[in-house]
Amino acid sequence: MIVSASAPESIAACADCIRSGGLVGLPTETVYGLAADASNEAAVAKIFSCKGRPPDHPLIVHVSAQDGGMAGVAHFCAQVPAFARQLMAAYWPGPLTLILPRRAGVGAAAAGGQDSIGLRCPAHPAAQALLAALRDGAGGAHEVWGLAAPSANRFGRVSPTTAGHVQSELGTELLVLDGGPCEVGIESTIIDCTRGAPVLLRPGAIGRVQVEQACGRKVLSNEELDTQAQQGPRASGTLESHYAPNATVRLMDAKALQTALNLLQGTLGKETGPTIAIYARAPLQKLPQSTVLRRMPDDASATAQQLFAVLRDFDERRVKLIWVEEPPDTLEWEAVRDRLQRAAA
Repeated sequence: MIVSASAPESIAACADCIRSGGLVGLPTETVYGLAADASNEAAVAKIFSCKGRPPDHPLIVHVSAQDGGMAGVAHFCAQVPAFARQLMAAYWPGPLTLILPRRAGVGAAAAGGQDSIGLRCPAHPAAQALLAALRDGAGGAHEVWGLAAPSANRFGRVSPTTAGHVQSELGTELLVLDGGPCEVGIESTIIDCTRGAPVLLRPGAIGRVQVEQACGRKVLSNEELDTQAQQGPRASGTLESHYAPNATVRLMDAKALQTALNLLQGTLGKETGPTIAIYARAPLQKLPQSTVLRRMPDDASATAQQLFAVLRDFDERRVKLIWVEEPPDTLEWEAVRDRLQRAAA
């Protein structure tokens, strides 16, 4: 059931559902999450079951912006490096997840059994309204310190960016808080803060240059530190194949894309609808009749905001192939390239 985030009774209903051990579709500025009380092991287990997600694949825990997010951090974390505090001050609330040392006995199920835990303070007002309601112990209700909330989709599939996407993915019985389309459109940047330096595990809207400017430290790649002696923690969205639509995704440059289209001329009919979907920035010629074209924006942020919705639309059209023009090899496009490469893996 989809309920409007603008209605106070919707926030109250979602808070009641979470407190009773249920799941809620949660709007954030990145993508919609499948939320449960991060301290309730049975509720967290429902997330893994609903998504078909391996139980050792960790979940990101979302905390309230009250006290700058520090109350939630203090509840879940054993210690917080100084550079991590600088990143919180600069980018919380916002699309930045920090991997931190986990307090013993807290959040183990959400952390996938690791001694670290990923925390984020979302910027979406509906997410913060729900987190604030859950921190309120009025009427004897227990206080919820954080929401484990991976993307609200089947494991490995395209992330949802609207309430309708969540419902089509997980069914009408799930309570979904409708906060409108997601503003960012791809998942948060993940920085590992457990190895003495900021390590980029997943690119997102907050780029490595912004991270370096905020904390005054060079951001390292996971490959630079991921040795047998210093192996990093597992993190969400870092598997080789992820964010995948039903159709097969292929990345190619503009020249190869036009060449492939030229070869298709006259070989595809239009009787059964489009067979190939194309997402590209370059102007293309000689499009076969059995193709559908969406123009990719020239701006990386605009592309990120619409990317998952475009892939879902192509799937709804039942195309068999999705051809995507490779994004530019620049830092601002890093997050979009990451999602497309994993979708095509």
